[in-house]
Amino acid sequence: MLEYNEVVKMFQEGQKINYDEVLQKVIKQWDEASTRPRIMFHSCCAPCSTYTLEYMTQYADVTIYYDNPNIHPRMEFERRKLVQAKFIQDFNEKTGNNVTFIAAEYEPAKWLSVVRDLKNEPEGGARCILCYNYRLERVAKKAQEYGFDYFGSALTISPHKDARTINKLGFDVQHMYDVSYLPSDFKKRSGYKRSVEMSAEYNVYRQCYCGCLFAARQQGVDLKQINKDAREYVNEHQDDDYSGIMYNQ
Repeated sequence: MLEYNEVVKMFQEGQKINYDEVLQKVIKQWDEASTRPRIMFHSCCAPCSTYTLEYMTQYADVTIYYDNPNIHPRMEFERRKLVQAKFIQDFNEKTGNNVTFIAAEYEPAKWLSVVRDLKNEPEGGARCILCYNYRLERVAKKAQEYGFDYFGSALTISPHKDARTINKLGFDVQHMYDVSYLPSDFKKRSGYKRSVEMSAEYNVYRQCYCGCLFAARQQGVDLKQINKDAREYVNEHQDDDYSGIMYNQ
């Protein structure tokens, strides 16, 4: 299990930690040991999982865990879940990979109980840090339950998310569970640019807000239109068959 203090020592004092470099060191260790680990990645949406899967499936067996009770409204949560499943299915068919998928139940009340006192915080502030931690804990718990080698998050691909904060939280969370955290900064190596390209290649829906009700209100997002569009998508695709990608323990 890699520790945060070990990561800090990889860089000169005062130097910003490059978590992509850390990931490369971990991958090199896998290669030297001729091992292919099992990783469960939290994903908030299909776009975040695009390049993450393209890159990581070269080195590991990957399962995507969609667990996002922060998303509002309910239909938007369901739309993103279906879009995520479709992307994984299409990705597997195109690349020959065998990425699997787990979708958690929609439990917004539990998330609200954690962040409600921070509803007026700006995007990227204290509320987001709690939200990152909440979802990292949930993916770590699920990864431990199913015996995965690592847990991680595709959130680090977003230029709007603080990879340093996410990684520090991940290292803290790993001490609560019997599973190692995999550090990353997937926006590096033109990862975000590639995610945009892959979204176009696979015709993946790219949402206009993170999903959080409070952030959507601050950004002036038209939630009525979001709900209408999402409901139409769900009604059209709710019977699509994604049984072939579902994770079976």
